[in-house]
Amino acid sequence: MSIRKTLEDIEKKVLHPKACLSSQSRGRLRPEPEDDVRTCFQRDRDRIIHSKAFRRLKHKTQVFLAPQGDHYRTRLTHVLEVSQIARTIARALRLNEDLTEAIALGHDLGHTPFGHAGETALREVHPGGFDHYVQSLRVVDILEKDGKGLNLTMEVRDGIVKHSKGKGKIVPESQKDRAITLEGQVVRIADIIAYVNHDLDDALRAGVIKRSDIPSQVVRVLGESYSKRIDTAVKDVIKTSLRDDLSQIKMGDAVSEAVYILRDFLFERVYESDVMAREFRKTKKIIQELYSYYLDHPEEILKKDHRALVAKGTVEESLRQSSNYHQLVCDFIAGMTDRFALSTYERLFLPQGWTVF
Repeated sequence: MSIRKTLEDIEKKVLHPKACLSSQSRGRLRPEPEDDVRTCFQRDRDRIIHSKAFRRLKHKTQVFLAPQGDHYRTRLTHVLEVSQIARTIARALRLNEDLTEAIALGHDLGHTPFGHAGETALREVHPGGFDHYVQSLRVVDILEKDGKGLNLTMEVRDGIVKHSKGKGKIVPESQKDRAITLEGQVVRIADIIAYVNHDLDDALRAGVIKRSDIPSQVVRVLGESYSKRIDTAVKDVIKTSLRDDLSQIKMGDAVSEAVYILRDFLFERVYESDVMAREFRKTKKIIQELYSYYLDHPEEILKKDHRALVAKGTVEESLRQSSNYHQLVCDFIAGMTDRFALSTYERLFLPQGWTVF
């Protein structure tokens, strides 16, 4: 018996009856032989971690653009924090921790430079709009590995595309809007637990808000410290989900209300504040002018130093079909890191120093 088979047998004995078993995965877009050592979800996790898109997350904004301090979150640290919170919940509920981790690590692979400001800017100019969760699925299905994609399992792909909330409900009312696995639902909740708390922490560090500004109900229900707020929310999700025998993953009413209040507070005082609005106008100009430039010069995306940001097969196909230029440019810009977008903008639109020999 292979090690993978042994691990699959352990899952059947240990995991909750409602957990998603590796041996019962719905499979991949393209069938392929199973590994002798790793389960299908372990392979998905490894493929995500070793992808180029994952490495680029370390230079993509979470909230604060081009921060000078070393301790502000990036998109990479965000997904790591989501993974840690999601795995804690999954383990306590006896769900599939490998599946949970794969979804968590892959859920933001399609994010633009400059965080949600970049996403909004790209949405305004790209035909049909732009959503990072849809782009994340495009990254794993098509853009990675020169157009071959990562060929992930259906369960991981579903969890990635259904993680996003915006200003919507933490737990969707409609079943079709929820992840098909409880593990995917865990990641959706872990995502908001992570970002409202670490964004609050970063906003305090940046001096955008003071501790006395935090709504009293948030402090009373969730706690005064960063760690306490996460601890309270995580334990509440575990308790509430177990109480209903894992019919779905959810928060209790009191904690859920406090999280909504905290999220609304962050939108008002941080994400949509005057300070952030000024920075947003700058990033909007960068993103949209780059988009227009490359739409007029798609052949420049074929340059060797650009090839790492787009799939070779996608580039060549797009150049053959002019109607796909928009998607080619969208993929290219969405794949940029903050510093690459800034340096490219500077090279294309600002005077460059020169030397007379």
